[in-house]
Amino acid sequence: MFVERTETRGETTPQERRDRHQPQSRVLGHVVQCDGARAVIAAEAQGDDLSPAAVWVVGKLISINLGATRTVGLVYAIEQPERRWSESAGNAISVGVELIGEVRDTPDGPVFDRGITTYPYLGAPSHRIRARDLQAVYDLAGRKSVSIGRLSQDESIEACIAIDSTLTRHFAVVGTTGVGKSTAVSLLVRKAIATRPDLRVLILDPHNEFAGTLPDDAVAIDTASLDLPFWLFRLEELVEVLFRGREAVPEEVELLRDLIPHAKNAYRSGGNNPLLRRASDGNAVTADTPVPYRMADVLREIDERMGLLENKGERPLYRALRTRIESALSDPRYRFMFASRLIEDTIHETIGRIFRVPHEGRTVTCFQMAGLPSEVVNSVCSVLARLAFDLAMWSNGRLRLLMLCEEAHRYMPADSRLGFAPTRHALSRIAKEGRKYGCYLGVVTQRPGELDPTILSQCSTVFAMRLANEQDQAIIRSAIADTSASTLSFLSAMGQREAIAFGEGVATTMRMKFEELPAELLPGAGNPGAKDGAGAPVGDGEVDLVSIVNRLRNVGRRETAPLGSGRGSAFDRTSEPEPVPVYQEERPLTGLRRSPLRAPWE
Repeated sequence: MFVERTETRGETTPQERRDRHQPQSRVLGHVVQCDGARAVIAAEAQGDDLSPAAVWVVGKLISINLGATRTVGLVYAIEQPERRWSESAGNAISVGVELIGEVRDTPDGPVFDRGITTYPYLGAPSHRIRARDLQAVYDLAGRKSVSIGRLSQDESIEACIAIDSTLTRHFAVVGTTGVGKSTAVSLLVRKAIATRPDLRVLILDPHNEFAGTLPDDAVAIDTASLDLPFWLFRLEELVEVLFRGREAVPEEVELLRDLIPHAKNAYRSGGNNPLLRRASDGNAVTADTPVPYRMADVLREIDERMGLLENKGERPLYRALRTRIESALSDPRYRFMFASRLIEDTIHETIGRIFRVPHEGRTVTCFQMAGLPSEVVNSVCSVLARLAFDLAMWSNGRLRLLMLCEEAHRYMPADSRLGFAPTRHALSRIAKEGRKYGCYLGVVTQRPGELDPTILSQCSTVFAMRLANEQDQAIIRSAIADTSASTLSFLSAMGQREAIAFGEGVATTMRMKFEELPAELLPGAGNPGAKDGAGAPVGDGEVDLVSIVNRLRNVGRRETAPLGSGRGSAFDRTSEPEPVPVYQEERPLTGLRRSPLRAPWE
């Protein structure tokens, strides 16, 4: 290394430091215009020298030497004023630079500071930034960091994020389909659990693709193994299931609000005149209290009320509500809620299995939702988000949870008239208050323009991958600092696995490329349909249509016994050693006074 010096305002200042192996013809330029945020550099490019060290490139960082400090700028535009190019002589070019900060030398090495204290003067020399200065720009100043890839400008330098700031202040990964978004999410999860072994991760996986990418750390829960009892649902969540996404009838909802507490008290008292319990009782329950009850008691109460003369005008409402309940009970797709033949207080087992307490060496739960009915997905997500927040809050910070929402715009749409209000409220609560209790949120979406802006604004670290939609680009531009706005002009032209990271988790806006995962660990690697052109084409003769149809007909069937054992089935009135099967699909529903699905001893 040696130092060239130049006379500036009567004193000698260092102009540039070069390694001995660097060519003497290294391209230099000089500042010819500067305002508070940008500068223009006049430079010269040789027509016969196109090596990376000798060419100004859009998207790269450059350095402007001011003596005691070096101003760092981002090249956002290059222009040849005369629109002509000579192969034999030098070509004058104009380089537009956005000023983002400055590097100063200290006894411990270069240190980068955001913002500008001394602006470049006219004629200040500029050059390609040195590797040491580039490392200083992205240095995390002692914060706990993990490497997630390489810088796009210099692949010899690792791209690092502050893992604690990224998790605790929430993060978002946005990008259009096919840019490696799921791979990036998988990589971030792997890095997070490796750094934070106490962290539990719940992935809402609508495409069933993440379990294979974390084979040693994840447990998959799908429609065949899910056991989420209906009594864990709050009233508004249960109403969403019963009305199947349609507009609820307020009168029927009010009837349910009155009926469910009676059924819960009947279960708790074992049939000892529970309906006379006073509301002022300290142990009284509401429709939202997470205690077990039997749907048989709800149906029985409906039958009794329809027989009373004073309820003559409400009989049509009771009949309609009874039909809705029976329809949900007989739907095989809802068996994860109603299939358990034995109703008991299994809240500890259910929550422990979903949120990995104890974790038994696997701290990640992949909640596979591809087989769930679309009208029940919102209710299930609402239950899980609500439980995640409550667990973190009541554990007094001992339980750390990350809730990762793939396709987040489904649950938190920008239009408040769309989606499911309880789901939006539960996830918004995590975004706004979760970090105080150790509950964190990760948002993944291909359409940030369709995502609730309140949720996105709470994500302090954003990994923006390629976005082609102008509305989506505008949303990201509104979230980034003004001093780095020009970086986002490359959003529509970035490559695979490439992202622009900005926010609390990085030192400054960083264009980087995520690490490449082995082929067997890529999300969806176990699904042949996810491999673009991989393998030989399958002929029509090799498709087993019979097995496909059988799988369609058996949606919701369990291959193993449901979790839990003990007293009371969903239809039991008393404990029986061998209760009859709950579902008798070959018998049609007939009549409203008595359901053929009810157990014979009722």
